[in-house]
Amino acid sequence: MNSMGILRKIIFLPVVAVLLAGSLNACAKKNSGPEVAPRVETPTPVNPKAAPEAAVDIAPRTMREPARAEKWMIAAANPHAAEAGRSILRQGGSAVDAAIAAQMVLNLVEPQSSGIGGGGFLMHLKAESGEISTYDGREKAPAKARPDMFLDQSGQPRKFFDAVVGGLSVGVPGLLRMLEAAHKEHGRLEWSQLFEPAITLAEEGFQVTPRLNGLIAKDKYLKVFPATRAYFHGGNGEPLAVGHTRTNQPLADILRLIADQGADAFYKGPIAERIVDAVNNASQNPGTLSMADMATYKAEKRDPVCLFYREWLVCGMGPPSSGGLTTLQILGILQSYELRRMKPDASGVMDSVALHLIAEASKLAFADRNTYIADPDFVPVPSTGMLDPGYLELRAREISSSRALEKAFPGMPGLDNSWKYAPSGNEHGLSTTHLSVIDRDGNAVSMTSSIENAFGSRLMVDGFLLNNQLTDFSFIPENDEGPLVNGPEASKRPRSSMAPTLVIDGEGKIVLTIGSPGGSRIIGYVAQAIIAALDWNMDIQSAVDLPHMTNRNGSTDLEEGTNLEALAPLLETFGHKVQIKPMTSGLHGIMVRDGKLYGGADRRREGVALGD
Repeated sequence: MNSMGILRKIIFLPVVAVLLAGSLNACAKKNSGPEVAPRVETPTPVNPKAAPEAAVDIAPRTMREPARAEKWMIAAANPHAAEAGRSILRQGGSAVDAAIAAQMVLNLVEPQSSGIGGGGFLMHLKAESGEISTYDGREKAPAKARPDMFLDQSGQPRKFFDAVVGGLSVGVPGLLRMLEAAHKEHGRLEWSQLFEPAITLAEEGFQVTPRLNGLIAKDKYLKVFPATRAYFHGGNGEPLAVGHTRTNQPLADILRLIADQGADAFYKGPIAERIVDAVNNASQNPGTLSMADMATYKAEKRDPVCLFYREWLVCGMGPPSSGGLTTLQILGILQSYELRRMKPDASGVMDSVALHLIAEASKLAFADRNTYIADPDFVPVPSTGMLDPGYLELRAREISSSRALEKAFPGMPGLDNSWKYAPSGNEHGLSTTHLSVIDRDGNAVSMTSSIENAFGSRLMVDGFLLNNQLTDFSFIPENDEGPLVNGPEASKRPRSSMAPTLVIDGEGKIVLTIGSPGGSRIIGYVAQAIIAALDWNMDIQSAVDLPHMTNRNGSTDLEEGTNLEALAPLLETFGHKVQIKPMTSGLHGIMVRDGKLYGGADRRREGVALGD
């Protein structure tokens, strides 16, 4: 089937008109481009001690083979979760069924990263029709939230952790409403059946891993609130030891109730009352959450954002996530470059020119991201203009093949002078998880979920942690240019960088499902993995294992402890300001080649890919 055949199968007609509007064949290597209106970014204040979750195994980088399967597969961030998903697939469950079962287990064994106290985004490809559905389970600010909620008494933005810990940072959790909505449309097994693996494991217990132990040990805020302190520490106040068997009966009880009564059991009644009480009566930073906020939360079904890249169609999550649009912009800007000729060498050393081009494309995409993307229910996001092939070609002309941009300015993707918002900088979102699933019928799921910072707000209710997603808003509500595009507002969803992604071939079949945690670096991780898989023809495990380079319209960051460090001097000759950083991604993907499934799991965390 040709590209038009795909369009007849995929339901995203507003995007299609844009994809066909221009050509992507011009060579875009001139250091000239459209006139743009300069803007000054006002980033959210960052605590220098705020860091991604710890890595597990980034050295030595021995070659690993991808997992292989013929019927179905799941790749997830913990073996218990992947096994739960595979068990559901073996019972005839759908990709959505497996994702729900795995997510409930992740809530238990990877509590710092995601869970029912947080939110997420889910993308689904229905193999029979080619329909792509995307579900927005992003948290919302309470109705009493204020634009100045993260300013101190002198009107200055609070330090990051001064705002995170406590009730003020907690948004209305969206995960369960999102999963329930997806299950109603794409589930095959009974809802209650999907909770059994997590309930059993919570009651029987799981062994604390070195990673969880290390994260507990380094987090001084886990002892602020009694319930959280008691759960993550022994009687002597020490972190749970490696190998300790941790049960969680309160979570098992809550999951059993939700399994029997549906998501209403969480959003209405005693559970919601305890969440509201924990937020509003927190001993530190009490919030303003109400029972009405909980009861009226709705997961939105939104249009995907899609772009033709080479012979593939790449689709991502639209706003309030910036992950989809920004990843697609990076790919679209790079469309004219022969990246296939710049693949890593046999020893895995990446090409410095390829790194330069990807970094420059990322700068341009992040300049647009910070200016235009926020909750679409509050801000008119110019998604169509941002993915217009002609616009992306103009943006590509700003890249020099020999000299790095000092800083990229946003373009003007179809907006006029009535635009009233100013740019806002990067959110954190450092504690997140991703899973990918393909079931027996070829249906695919790409789902990223999060509670934001490691261990979220540090508030624990009934055995699960509450998120701190509201600190993904810009702390400063406005600057001299006007209100910030991602400023806090009542009932608004904060911008996210989560980038669950699906790649489809000319027959409308799934080629790749992938995503990652990692804050705003998620975008770079996912874009690079897609380029590695599609342009460089790497297997999925090699694409996941590839050392990371990211640029968020500032320094070009290279992954610490990898062979990329040796390329720093070469990149500096281009004019890049290079920094060496730890980059704890959690890429989990499944690739389909010749009718077989190949899974990759990021060694920087604890994940595995399992299938049959």
